[in-house]
Amino acid sequence: MPTVLLVRHGRTNANATGLLAGWTPGIGLDETGRTQAKGLAERLAAVPLAAAVVSPLQRCQETAQLLLDAHPRTLDGALSPVTDERLGECKYGDWTGRPLKELAEEPLWKVVQAHASAVTFPGEHGESIPQMQTRAVTAIREHDARIAAEHGDDAVWLAVSHGDVIKSILADALGMHLDAFQRLVADPCSVSVVRYTRLRPFALRVNDVGGDLSGVVPPARPKGEPADGPTDDAEASSDAVVGGSHGGSHGADVRP
Repeated sequence: MPTVLLVRHGRTNANATGLLAGWTPGIGLDETGRTQAKGLAERLAAVPLAAAVVSPLQRCQETAQLLLDAHPRTLDGALSPVTDERLGECKYGDWTGRPLKELAEEPLWKVVQAHASAVTFPGEHGESIPQMQTRAVTAIREHDARIAAEHGDDAVWLAVSHGDVIKSILADALGMHLDAFQRLVADPCSVSVVRYTRLRPFALRVNDVGGDLSGVVPPARPKGEPADGPTDDAEASSDAVVGGSHGGSHGADVRP
């Protein structure tokens, strides 16, 4: 199956000043955020991209545009990103727009920290953290299947979203209970990489903020060989290497 690069948007003024932006409109990247996105674009230059799916919120749209405008190696020329509301930020309800230091005094804050699976944010438009995770994971898996059908199992694609959303997707990929998802970190313009296979997802990178990304690209294979290896060993790419990986990005190569 394809490889998805989960990118958090670059920094915004709300991030810098400690406000919970949520779905507040009109929040774009600040100068630091634009610099972060341009730096990530350089890192992505070695990665051929088959598709891009983006949260509808301005900060993600701006990040995606900076990444794609500078990208020289898309598979089919210029990419037109697909917007999917399911990758939008968690709907924080009445918490939206409030300072984090103020929210930290709320009783619900401790529940968010320790028992995320029990949290529904207050107000008419608040959603639960499990609802956020379900919609986000469903979207990622649906797009991954679509991209596999359109571009093949070796395709690499981009999903630009938000910190809590990405953490919830990673928690699912890692088999973590949602109550533990606060152990994960997704910094502005970080890259986390997941490859879904028949048996399990592989979390190839988490919160990567520097260095070469070319290693996430599947290795070249002999012409005509299926992406999962020979037909009599089709589950090979789902197997983990006993004793540890040799440094490849896509699970074990245990073919005889």
